Amino acid sequence: MSERPAATPAPRGGAEGVVPTPRGGAEGVVPGPRRAARTVSVARFLGTTRAEGPGERTAIWVQGCAIRCPGCFNPHLWSFRGGEQVTPAELVGRVLDAGTEGLTLLGGEPFDQAAPLAEVAAGVRDAGRSVMTFTGYTRAQLAAAVDAGRDDVAALLAATDLLVAGPFDADRIDTRRPWMGSTNQEFVLLSDRFPEMLTGLTGCPDRVEVTVDTAGRIEVNGWAEVDILDELLATVGRRPGRRDR
Repeated sequence: MSERPAATPAPRGGAEGVVPTPRGGAEGVVPGPRRAARTVSVARFLGTTRAEGPGERTAIWVQGCAIRCPGCFNPHLWSFRGGEQVTPAELVGRVLDAGTEGLTLLGGEPFDQAAPLAEVAAGVRDAGRSVMTFTGYTRAQLAAAVDAGRDDVAALLAATDLLVAGPFDADRIDTRRPWMGSTNQEFVLLSDRFPEMLTGLTGCPDRVEVTVDTAGRIEVNGWAEVDILDELLATVGRRPGRRDR
């Protein structure tokens, strides 16, 4: 599920690639033709979080998604225009400097930038950190892309330890598993390097992190239903025991 919240709108810039026609879900869609991108289009980089996968992780939201699931939390990340253009080597350095247990890739859609992200994921894993990747594509669609010769898709899969696969379905909200948006999505353990990544997930609550900076800007990451987020954000800034008048 690549449609997890990224609270800060992406900066504008000259991303490589073209803006695709909205698809409205992943059915029948496979990752689009490989772009000759030498950089990753980054919408948001979060150095430390405990809401985007097991343990303490670094999270990267990419700019651009060809799937565009109805009800997506991040429609501002659909367009392939915008984002900070960052080389894979620089991103690997940022992730390792954060000193976390691993990297989580979200979006947007990571497999629409599979080639440069495969370099990032491989560099992080070579340093002994785990990689978790969210995608709105199904396992079958990714396998079809690999069978069709997409070695960039194969490379990102090979550098991923834990995959969360499947399009977000707003009619099938998942309230039992952490990090999942809807019940049709699945966890897929792709390596045996970090077998504990799937330990104790059923019934484990989601985490929602709310950060307020000195300028009063609010950033939210993690997963919760919209009404719960609205209720939570309505209390931000209130003093304990204060009542609205």
